[in-house]
Amino acid sequence: MFWAGARWPPASDPERAKLGLERWHERAASAKDPTVRGFAIDLAGDPRSRVMLDAIFGNSPFLTECVLHEAAFLRQLLDQGPDQTFRSLCDEAGDLAAEDDTARLMAALRRRKRRLAVLTALADIAGLWSLDQVTGALSGFADDAVRHTVRHLLHGAVLSGDLDLPDGRDSARDADRDSGLIVLAMGKLGARELNYSSDIDLIVLYDDQRVRTRRPDRMARTFIRLTRDLVRIMEERTADGYIFRTDLRLRPDPGATPVAVSVSAAETYYGAMAESWERAAMIKARPIAGDLAAGEEFLRFLRPFVWRQALDFAAIQDIHAIKRQIHRHRGHGAIAVNGHNIKLGRGGIREIEFFAQTQQLIFGGRDPRLRAPGTCAALRALADAGRIDARAAEDLMEAYGFLRRLEHRLQMIDDQQVHDLPAGDDGIDAVGCFLGYDDPQGFRSHLRQTLGRVEEIYAQLFEDVPALPGPSGLVFTGTDDDPDTLATLERMGYENTRSVLETVRGWLHGRYRATRSERARQLLRQLLPTLLQALARTPNPDTALFRLDAFLGRLPTGVQLFTLFCANPELLDLVADLLGTSDRLADHLAYHPALLDGVLTPGFFDRLPDAAALRQELDQLLANATDYEDTLVALRRWTSDQHFRAGVQILRHLAQGVEWAPFLTDVAEIGLRALLARVEAAFAERHGRFAGGGVALIAMGKLGGQETSIRSDLDLIVVHDTPHGLVESDGPKPLSPNLYFTRLTQRLISAITVQTREGPLYEVDMRLRPSGRA
Repeated sequence: MFWAGARWPPASDPERAKLGLERWHERAASAKDPTVRGFAIDLAGDPRSRVMLDAIFGNSPFLTECVLHEAAFLRQLLDQGPDQTFRSLCDEAGDLAAEDDTARLMAALRRRKRRLAVLTALADIAGLWSLDQVTGALSGFADDAVRHTVRHLLHGAVLSGDLDLPDGRDSARDADRDSGLIVLAMGKLGARELNYSSDIDLIVLYDDQRVRTRRPDRMARTFIRLTRDLVRIMEERTADGYIFRTDLRLRPDPGATPVAVSVSAAETYYGAMAESWERAAMIKARPIAGDLAAGEEFLRFLRPFVWRQALDFAAIQDIHAIKRQIHRHRGHGAIAVNGHNIKLGRGGIREIEFFAQTQQLIFGGRDPRLRAPGTCAALRALADAGRIDARAAEDLMEAYGFLRRLEHRLQMIDDQQVHDLPAGDDGIDAVGCFLGYDDPQGFRSHLRQTLGRVEEIYAQLFEDVPALPGPSGLVFTGTDDDPDTLATLERMGYENTRSVLETVRGWLHGRYRATRSERARQLLRQLLPTLLQALARTPNPDTALFRLDAFLGRLPTGVQLFTLFCANPELLDLVADLLGTSDRLADHLAYHPALLDGVLTPGFFDRLPDAAALRQELDQLLANATDYEDTLVALRRWTSDQHFRAGVQILRHLAQGVEWAPFLTDVAEIGLRALLARVEAAFAERHGRFAGGGVALIAMGKLGGQETSIRSDLDLIVVHDTPHGLVESDGPKPLSPNLYFTRLTQRLISAITVQTREGPLYEVDMRLRPSGRA
């Protein structure tokens, strides 16, 4: 029996161990196979075997259920040992290659996953397998599961006529070869470091130049459907359990792209818009299913993106920014044990991984030896190359091994992807017991020392990098919602924090033209803490941020504006005020960001100009108009600019109602006079005039009372007069007086209200005229 010499931990809960043994006896008594029944009875009666059963039943409800379901497999495992049993499982998996029934495939993979859980857990708990063996076995099974499922789905697509295979092949065993479908393993799976209860991170691509299909118009839909089926087969919980939770969010811009992305689109994204954290993620990328040759070719294309021969200043700054965002709490407070997150918390697994990856990004472009995907292999290579201290590398590798084993124990308990230690002392003691510690204080001490040493080494990264301005605890890298960031945003006053996080992540992914350039995203990343703080000071931070999102969505470019903000931080407060209080001013600013240059000019916040100054400014502007349409656009822009100036002064309490209402009235009157003159001139070219006759606008309502506001519509009455005896106008196409002035009025109203790229000039209401409703 392979457990001879194994080091089994005691049961952290003796009562649960006792109950598990009772259930084992019940299952043994009801076993139909006499061989299995005899094995189960003998195992429970052997004192040495009881130690193993207590270790399972008294520490892990999940493993208890697995062992109760898999007594026959446990017998095989104890007879053959973990190495031979694992090879047998792999050989059995090969039989799935030709499986053409989805339900049978799902059931078979789930049974193998449950057996693998028993095998790896017992080999790990007993100390017979190293961490590399455990994670390698889990990763190898995941590779096989995805590969066989992809072959099955591709074969189905061929049979349905959606895809063709080269050489007329139709076998499921090689349906993936030359198919053009690429499945990349990322994260822990890509590095062959899969957790005991881990998600698998995948990127699914299809090479639109390699795919063979008689329905090219349906190519995208075919691979999107295939990818969704892959996720369903992996994740769906049946009576046999599930295989793997599957995460596709590491693909290019996951918030704006389908679950399967074409290679051409991915190449464009990585060549122009990807961020430095995505370079770090690609260190671990590995093709595991589909067209492996196409996958390797795609990774060769990405090599210059990931491994730069010489990092420019902007790239170094980006790496620094990631480090500053992730590590916000250096030197503050004490490392806790109860409730500590051993993955994301201080001194945790993520800090070890990030330590290795940043050094790889900086030095790996010139030294291919540093490009190892595995964390410990990368640390070892960096130390061998003299890029990091050898003692630090050894300490980090030792800490990594301890924290990963602890992570596995946490996940073995209930098959949950947890990284938080229990909050209570009893829970901590139970985990320490499961990990093999006789003394709970010894476990606590070892954990504190490990986390402290990792934090000490990690804190030395970029020691001279200045802290980010603004609120701490804001992390927008990656695809996971950082809990500290959500909490910080909530404290700042945001309500829908997940939507806020996703919106900001979209900016940094370059979804808008304004943020597609690398320089624009670098500037935006520097501005984000201060920008979010400014928006948080508005009455409704969520509304202000989503208006900013619409604002950025309309900007043609962002570099100039973001540079302006960096040079003039006070503008951020002004823009935040506009976005948080006035959608009309925010919309106008979105279409005319150059207005912010005007804000910086001397005199913008001085007293609003009088009618004479306004008239002179408009006359100079309209003198440059080349035609009637140009006049309409110029007049609308001038009016909107004046409204913007007044709005800013009202917002900043620089102009009182007795100042801004007459000013806005002057703007409307001067604009209408100028417009009426040009409408009359254009109308006269076709229909002539009435000598001695004319038309007048009479202002009513707020305009008449000189109480106009930015949102006011115009209450107008048009009156006209024609000398007695004139029956038609004197133009090329003469009109009668009544028809002439009716059409002229219609032309004027149309000129005021028609939508141009600048919007309408004003809304007009003429119902105050005599019999206005008729």
